[in-house]
Amino acid sequence: MTTETQLPQATDSCCSPSGSCHDSASGEATMGGVTTVYQVTGMTCGHCEGAVSEEVSGIEGVTSVEAVASTGRVTVVSMVPLTEDAVRAAVDEAGYVLVGQA
Repeated sequence: MTTETQLPQATDSCCSPSGSCHDSASGEATMGGVTTVYQVTGMTCGHCEGAVSEEVSGIEGVTSVEAVASTGRVTVVSMVPLTEDAVRAAVDEAGYVLVGQA
C-alpha cells in the first residue's frame, strides 16, 4: 500500500528567465517532491515528534517532515523516493519503531 504522490511542479523552472530552481535567499528547491506517509509507534508527545522529525530530516534529499504523535503518522517530503530502510534507521535512532507506510 503506497501513498507516494508527486506534488505539483512549480510554475517556474530552471529554464525560466530567473535561471534557477532555487530560492536564492534560502537555497531550498522550489520544485515539487515526493510525499510519503509512514506509521510510527511509540510517539506520545511533542518531544517525540521533534526527535523523529530531527532524525528523518537528516536523510539526504528530505525537504520537510511532519510527525503527529496522536496519529503516529510521519509525513515526509523528499526530492526523490526514500528507501524504507533509510527511514527505518532514522526512526530507530530517534528511539521509535517504523511500522511501514501508512
